[in-house]
Amino acid sequence: MIIDSHCHINDPVYENNPEAYVKEAKENGVSTMLVVGYDLTSSKRAIEIAEKFEGVYAAIGIIPAEVKNAKPDDLYEIEKLLKHKKVIAIGEIGLDYYWDKEEPLKKEQIIFFERQIDLANKHKLPVSIHCRDAYEDCYNILKRHPVHKRGIIHCYSGSLEMSKLFTDLGYLLGLGGTVTFKNAIKPKEVAKHVARDKYVLETDAPYLTPTPHRGELNHSKYLCFIRDEIASLKGISPNEVEEDTNSNFNKLFNL
Repeated sequence: MIIDSHCHINDPVYENNPEAYVKEAKENGVSTMLVVGYDLTSSKRAIEIAEKFEGVYAAIGIIPAEVKNAKPDDLYEIEKLLKHKKVIAIGEIGLDYYWDKEEPLKKEQIIFFERQIDLANKHKLPVSIHCRDAYEDCYNILKRHPVHKRGIIHCYSGSLEMSKLFTDLGYLLGLGGTVTFKNAIKPKEVAKHVARDKYVLETDAPYLTPTPHRGELNHSKYLCFIRDEIASLKGISPNEVEEDTNSNFNKLFNL
């Protein structure tokens, strides 16, 4: 069995039919899924879905690209939801300078990032971190404003050198569909060299569908293609990849 550490069953593209999604995933060997919120509405939906199924959990938070749309009391509402037993992380949170390049927006993202780190520490939860075109700033924030329970650098796409800095801080790398892309040099290099106790598997469904299904809607059932590519890159068996990443996920979330 295999674990999807980051998916968005709460996305409307799945036609609000989580039953079909979870059933198909489990029929294809996926035992556990972490459904990740990206704003208040999707966070509430993640909890609703997690409540219904064994092995399905929720992470809740405000993604950086949605910070500019957040209402003043959204983080207060997020905190109220943290008491739910199926919420095991705060996320996805972080920095995204690809979409928001203006300095005032970057500063606002940093404020929200640090406030959500504070929530994670207050409630003794790990985090799921979204970082795009902002790895240096993200690293510096995590170094000076650490998450006590650490977490996952979701969809890691930075350099091998930067990946070692994050793992040295105690964070896991989330590796997904990009490792299967033919010309994805950096993701393949990271997957090959990351220590076996420092990464987890993810789909980020509905995004980043792995080869050979690129162009289709992503799904947790496609984790096997990510697993097999990483096994090939690392020179170990697919079963060893499953054992390593399942253990890493369960240790992080005390499952």
